[in-house]
Amino acid sequence: MAILDVLTIPDPRLKQESQPVEQFDSSLRDFVNDLEETMRISPGGVGIAAPQVARFDCIVIVDVSCKPKIKSHGRLVLINPEIIEWQGMEKGREGCMSVPDYTGNVIRAKTIKLKAYDEFGALHQYDCEGYEARAIQHEVDHLEGILFLDRLVSRRTDLFERKVYQENSPSKSK
Repeated sequence: MAILDVLTIPDPRLKQESQPVEQFDSSLRDFVNDLEETMRISPGGVGIAAPQVARFDCIVIVDVSCKPKIKSHGRLVLINPEIIEWQGMEKGREGCMSVPDYTGNVIRAKTIKLKAYDEFGALHQYDCEGYEARAIQHEVDHLEGILFLDRLVSRRTDLFERKVYQENSPSKSK
């Protein structure tokens, strides 16, 4: 497995649309493993999409199970995902590995129903809600070249600099 380089703004490739996956083979599964490893090394990372690592295939991984008290399906590999139903709207704070310096408020559906293939080519359907639904919608947007910055409620009042915490900074020691 390998850690992949993550594209960050203002890289224009982040606006590129992805293509459906047609072959479910060992090469795809190897890429999914690398993509997941890349997601897991990011602090607080609960999702990643293939276009974030410059592969423009419709592949998303979401796993919010690390968040306590959040209802989830665990690790989801979503290939060629399609949101087929959504209900309710809710504003929430989002961040992104491709936008490392900011977070922002975005309105998303509270509940979604989606269908997607796994890395072995089996079709699944999921009913998701809350944080998991938000994470899936965020990652699926990447497949269409959409960043959370494009969905901010207001660029003036709903974009925030991400706080950076440094441990034992040399400049702070005496």
